[in-house]
Amino acid sequence: MSYTQEVEEKLKKKVEKNDLEELAVKISFFQHERLIHLFVTFFFAIFALVFLALGMISYTFLIIFAILIVFLLFYVVHYFFLENHVQYLYKLYDEMRKKAIKDL
Repeated sequence: MSYTQEVEEKLKKKVEKNDLEELAVKISFFQHERLIHLFVTFFFAIFALVFLALGMISYTFLIIFAILIVFLLFYVVHYFFLENHVQYLYKLYDEMRKKAIKDL
């Protein structure tokens, strides 16, 4: 069972304060991972542009450029998934906070 499924199950029950704190910690972990993947994506994009420019000098650099573009596409897809997942965790956190206030 994934962590989001566990949080969704906890939302159906009574929400405790430690559940809310645990979710906040997990969100911070996701934010850190998201930041690291953003940097890696930018570096792949910069390297791809450098090898595209070098490809104007020698065509052999275009092979490396093509490989970097493939990796860049996979990183963009992964970053998109990660970003959407963090946004969903924000939504779950807000719902959990509202339910915790209501349960008091």
